[in-house]
Amino acid sequence: MSPRFDRLQAERQTQNRPGGGGSVRRSAVTRSPEPVRPPLEGSRPGPLVLASASPRRRQLLQEAGIAIRVDAADVDETALPGETAAAHVRRLALAKADAVAGRHPQALVLGADTVVVLDGVIFGKPADLAHAQRMLAALSGRWHEVLTGVALVCREPAQRQAWVCRTRVRFAALPAETIQAYCTCANPLDKAGAYGIQEHGEMLVAEIAGLRSNVIGLPIEEVVAALRRLERESGRTPTSLS
Repeated sequence: MSPRFDRLQAERQTQNRPGGGGSVRRSAVTRSPEPVRPPLEGSRPGPLVLASASPRRRQLLQEAGIAIRVDAADVDETALPGETAAAHVRRLALAKADAVAGRHPQALVLGADTVVVLDGVIFGKPADLAHAQRMLAALSGRWHEVLTGVALVCREPAQRQAWVCRTRVRFAALPAETIQAYCTCANPLDKAGAYGIQEHGEMLVAEIAGLRSNVIGLPIEEVVAALRRLERESGRTPTSLS
């Protein structure tokens, strides 16, 4: 992690809307459990292993100055019968981290899973363009939640923790033309809920309450805070416990 993370934080807090420019009102923004500070200097025994192929998660970690290695997990993301959205993303985050930790037993592995939830219904990645347009139409003019499960797992020495971050998002009323235009200029098929707040999100989002990074796919402020806690508890650097 590097001092530029604080600058990035300050820049994000001054943005008026997810896509930059314009005026998107934000309310009751949740805070990181503890302030984000530059990391302590010291040796780095190895990078954090990211158990995800998501370029958005990779970018958030790199912008925070965290050295990473990518080793994507391949797990079944089907929700279990009666499983809540929070339990679902937490379980998958742990499953991804556990699957990769077996290949890197002395490294700290980060797993994550993000879903959009509307009226208790989980919106994952759309199956096709028509499905994406139906998802966006359902979200139009309404508040929904974005939940990200995060897990940090290390085999040697044993470390295992997981949590869920929630952010509320309100869409503007979206005419069919706007939905079509969004699906033309952005790729909705690789994103939960068929949208990315960082990718022309200004076309859709009217207001957010919580961490914007969580909507992108990883609550980086909370991840940094968790790494710092591990650093204090273990006496090791925040990018690995090997």
